[in-house]
Amino acid sequence: MVKRSAPDDALKLKKKQEWSIYLEFLKVMFNLADRLSAFHLPIQEQPLFMDSLEDAITHQLKAVLEPALGPDSDEMELVITIANATAESRRDYERFRFVVTDEDKVKQEFFRLFGERVAQILHTPGNGAVVAAATLCVGAVIPAMKALFERVPSQGPVSSTTTSQLSGQQPDRATGNEIKLVSVMSTVEGEQVDTRWGLHPRFSQDLKPEEARELTRLMNRIAHILGERYAAVAFSEDWATWHQTGHA
Repeated sequence: MVKRSAPDDALKLKKKQEWSIYLEFLKVMFNLADRLSAFHLPIQEQPLFMDSLEDAITHQLKAVLEPALGPDSDEMELVITIANATAESRRDYERFRFVVTDEDKVKQEFFRLFGERVAQILHTPGNGAVVAAATLCVGAVIPAMKALFERVPSQGPVSSTTTSQLSGQQPDRATGNEIKLVSVMSTVEGEQVDTRWGLHPRFSQDLKPEEARELTRLMNRIAHILGERYAAVAFSEDWATWHQTGHA
């Protein structure tokens, strides 16, 4: 769809550009998976999930690219490339504060930045058709990811098995019937602590307007209390050498 939005420029597209566009999609998909995982995984499991997802994608790409790269290709180069994409995903996209299941201006800015970056790689800066095509494609990823996390309702959301599904492997254990309705998460960025909360999409849809307002009031208060406590612990002497290198 991106190529069709700029057919003349697509004819001049080099393999390096195409690979860069693929990596840009991968970066934003890493970020979206990270944000969605907050609705379904315990906070302490999220860094492990993202690390496992990174490994699964590296494994899949190696299998796909191996025929083209040849038997003497350096696997570490691919590992480093995906690791760099993950780091750049955090650097470029984590600063946008929004709930992935909602629609707001910040989320629109998030997608617009991504679309503009794709247009720049294609050497078509400011091309609205390219930006729109890129944002449309990546926007379609969200319901697909939600389906992977939610799976069959009777089985509950996916935790460690989600990575196995993404990598095409069979999960080795069930996850039980627990459903996470509300999530609160704090992250450290430099000397600042950001705490936010989110609701399971289906739970949010079932709330009446007055219930949603009351829940919002209470959860904002809870997030404030937990955020202060998290900051006190994170910046204490006992945790002085600890740094969160994880995810959104």
